[in-house]
Amino acid sequence: MHELSIATAIIERADELARADGTDAVSKVTVRVGELAGVVPDALGFAFEVARDGTALAGAHLVVEQIPAQAWCGPCAEEFAVGVPPFFWCPRCDQPSSDLRSGRELEIAGIEPLTA
Repeated sequence: MHELSIATAIIERADELARADGTDAVSKVTVRVGELAGVVPDALGFAFEVARDGTALAGAHLVVEQIPAQAWCGPCAEEFAVGVPPFFWCPRCDQPSSDLRSGRELEIAGIEPLTA
């Protein structure tokens, strides 16, 4: 389960960012996870709960924003969902696309400090 290593990295980075802003505890971390990132959101949530113990994020809640995989078709200027497994053929003009616009994200989108 590689989600545990991802959760640990999220916790470490969120802790660094919070401390840089003068915060000792975090209440919520929001992450953006692309449909093609190879991350199972439920497994990431479980791993986050396990890995947060004993850190500044011990009471933090993880919010996962799932980003759909979208590709761009240059010939007809159409953005389309590629799905899982990905299918990179434009549904409008039936041409292949290699321009993936979203779906691989794995990033911290926000951190909320714990307020007293």
